[in-house]
Amino acid sequence: MSTTLLVVQTLNGLQFGILLFLIAAGLTLVFGVMDFVNLAHGVQYMIGAYLAATFTALTGNFLWGLLLALPTALVVGIILEVLVFRHLYERDHLSQVLATFGVILFLNEAVKLIWGAAPLGVPVPEMLSGNVVLMDGVLYPVYRLVIIGAGLAVALLLYFGVNHTRVGMLVRAGASNPRMVSALGVNIGRLFMIVFGFGAMLAGFAGIMVAPILSVEPGMGDNLLILAMVVIVIGGIGSIRGAFIAALLIGLVDTLGRSFFGDLLRLFMPAATASQTGRAIAPMLIYILMAAVLFFRPAGLFPARR
Repeated sequence: MSTTLLVVQTLNGLQFGILLFLIAAGLTLVFGVMDFVNLAHGVQYMIGAYLAATFTALTGNFLWGLLLALPTALVVGIILEVLVFRHLYERDHLSQVLATFGVILFLNEAVKLIWGAAPLGVPVPEMLSGNVVLMDGVLYPVYRLVIIGAGLAVALLLYFGVNHTRVGMLVRAGASNPRMVSALGVNIGRLFMIVFGFGAMLAGFAGIMVAPILSVEPGMGDNLLILAMVVIVIGGIGSIRGAFIAALLIGLVDTLGRSFFGDLLRLFMPAATASQTGRAIAPMLIYILMAAVLFFRPAGLFPARR
């Protein structure tokens, strides 16, 4: 285990955790405030990536693509909420799961019809295409550091918005007692629409930021949705702080586990057996972590106050 590889993989884990947080933050708000199970949340991540690819190609500039894709992702989220999701709020969770799974299938096929099934690429912005020297012999892409910085900035803005603004107060009150908030004259339907649209925009922002380093393709958000669910279970449903800490924890555990778990097992068993066992167990580490957290803290590490 070299120090260079450890530093690089730690940064990769932080970047992965930041992306998970951007997806899970919106999901935990929707679930915590609206008690709505939205399996189609990962599709918003995919749509954000496709919008970034489209607007970047049209404008020839990633920054303009970002500025155009963000409000478009918000609008797409609001349209889906108005046309589909608001009709499911009073249904049971099984109905919500089945309906939103149907939305996943529909939007994945719609993406293929509009953009085709072939993967798309988004070039890394020229001004962010270089590397930075972290230590002697360790280079790291500037753009990946920008993703980490952008995610941290969003986390701070979310914390301030949820805890120190009137809209945040209404969101927290709506999560605690939506009937009382509605009785006090707040348009709870509009509040739900804002929360849903903002959550969709956060997932879209994650897709936009990841587009230059991953292929943009149909179904790209399906696997991340499972990890986002793990994040909100570990962090606590409805908790932004819990989603942030759990996302970073999962990003580090998954990335470092896949890289070094086999090396760790070599301390206790033969090299060949350790390598094989490490490859088998490493992908399971985050689920083992989730099981442990649920055993000791069934409501998550930082459950939202109710």
